[in-house]
Amino acid sequence: MPTETKPHVLMLSSSRMGDEGYLEHARDMITEHLGNEKDVLFIPFAGVTLGWDDYVEKVREALPQLNITGIHTCDEPQDAVASAKAVLVGGGNTFNLLNELYKQSLIEPLQRQVSQGMPYIGWSAGSNICGNSIRTTNDMPIIEPPSFAALNFVHCQLNPHYTDYQPPGHNGETRDDRLFEFTRLNPKTPVLAIREGTALQYAEGRLTLLGELEGFCFSGDDKTPIAPGQDLTHYIS
Repeated sequence: MPTETKPHVLMLSSSRMGDEGYLEHARDMITEHLGNEKDVLFIPFAGVTLGWDDYVEKVREALPQLNITGIHTCDEPQDAVASAKAVLVGGGNTFNLLNELYKQSLIEPLQRQVSQGMPYIGWSAGSNICGNSIRTTNDMPIIEPPSFAALNFVHCQLNPHYTDYQPPGHNGETRDDRLFEFTRLNPKTPVLAIREGTALQYAEGRLTLLGELEGFCFSGDDKTPIAPGQDLTHYIS
């Protein structure tokens, strides 16, 4: 029997960790995830204040070992995805990113390619869209996409840039408050919250947390710690 092809997805919480350079903390994870693949299609649609050409150059400078092509320079974006060897999706505004994917009819091509084993790497907004929907993003809804439904590579919700810090004197809702609002209304849908500098990797049918910091799973009224290296596959099965 032929070997079943499985998704190969890396979901980075952020493009930076602390005071490190752009994607510096993630280079080894990106390199390992791509294996020998060097030709990469980059989707810069989450960039709003940063122009897409400038965004591509920024990523090229951070990952000089890769041959990076911006999808916005391709005459036929759907064909570019269909023929891509690997895809990178950058951070920025998740609503704008998802809106452009719908506008350019790229949702299904991305889902099809990833289901066939094409490596996918996203950070921040590029990770947000890997879950069921973007309903647990931290971003301001600066534009309204046709749907909040996302790529659904992992059957749960995601919250990159997670922090439980509450500034002294701050009286607004905390991140935990916001995530528990979601799980109160959607008790059967877990939210995986990951701190900056960490990542979720879905490979060989297994979902794990990469990095040195713990994450959390919000589900119903519960907040459960996630240890680095822990098998999280049961959350998405």
